[in-house]
Amino acid sequence: MACTGRFAPSPTGELHLGNLRTALASWLSARARGGRWIIRMEDVDTARCRSSLGDAQLRDLAMLGMESDGPVLWQSRRGGSYQAALQRLFGQGGLYPCICTRKDLAAMASAPHGEDGLRAYPGTCRHRPLPFLRPDALRFRVPEGAVAWDDLLLGPQDDDPALLTGDPLLHRRDGCYAYHLAVVVDDGEQGVDEIVRGQDLRGVTATQVRLQEALGLPRPAYAHLGLVTAPDGSRLGKRDGALGLAMLAHKGIGPELVVGWLGWSLGCLERPEPAAAGDLVAGFRWDRVPPGPVAVPAAWT
Repeated sequence: MACTGRFAPSPTGELHLGNLRTALASWLSARARGGRWIIRMEDVDTARCRSSLGDAQLRDLAMLGMESDGPVLWQSRRGGSYQAALQRLFGQGGLYPCICTRKDLAAMASAPHGEDGLRAYPGTCRHRPLPFLRPDALRFRVPEGAVAWDDLLLGPQDDDPALLTGDPLLHRRDGCYAYHLAVVVDDGEQGVDEIVRGQDLRGVTATQVRLQEALGLPRPAYAHLGLVTAPDGSRLGKRDGALGLAMLAHKGIGPELVVGWLGWSLGCLERPEPAAAGDLVAGFRWDRVPPGPVAVPAAWT
C-alpha cells in the first residue's frame, strides 16, 4: 500500500535543529514504511517568504541525506487549487466574510490564552448577512463538536476546535490564501497520509480535520514531536542563532554528527555518534521516540 510523508517548511530563514529533527523523523517514518517522502515549501505569505531561502533549506536537507522523492511543491504557485476549495466551501455555506480590522484582532488577542497558548477567534462576524461587504476576507465556519484522533506519539487526543482556534481565516484581505486552507488542500492532493510536526502545532489539528471533512479529503495520521530547547530547557531564541547547519559547522559540528545527535534524540541510537540518515531507518519506531522536549548539548550553543 502506497504511503507518503512530507516536510513542509516556510522559507523565511535558515532551518534550525527543531526543523531538522522534524524533517528527519518524517523521513525516517516514511522510509521505515517503504513509502515516499516529499518536500513542500509553504510560501503563501509572499511578504515574508523568499525562494532563495527555500533553495538554501533544500541544500541543508540534502546535506543531511534527505531529498524529496518528487518535485518540490511551492504553495505560491497553487492559487487555482485553493480557489477551487474556497468555492466548494462557499457552496456548502461553510464560509463567511470577516471585516475585523487588525485593531479588532489585536484587542481579541488580549483575551486569556486557551489550551496550547492559542487564542480562539470569537466569531465576531459569524452571523453577518450576505452579500459580502468585503468578500475577500473569508473564515471557515467550524462545525460544532470535539475531534478525536490517535496521535502516533502522544496517544489518544480529543480537542474542540471552537475552543482552540475558533473559525480560522482561509483567505486574507490582501489576497493571500491562509495556512489552514493551503496545508489541508495540498496534503489531500499530494496523498499525504502521515504528518509529523512540532507540538506547538498540535492545537490546530482538530480544526484542520474539520476542514478535511468539509472538503471530502482523507484524514492523515499525525505525530507531534516535543520541541528542541536550550540546554536549560528554555525556548531557543534568535540570540542562539537558531542553531542551523552553518552555525554548527562554524563550531566544528559536521552533518554526520548532527544526524547522529538527531537520531539519538529520536530513539534510533543508544548514544549520540556520527551517522548517516540511512543508517537510522532500521532503528526507527514511534514507540521509541521520547514524547517530551529535548535539549541541545551545551557545547553546541
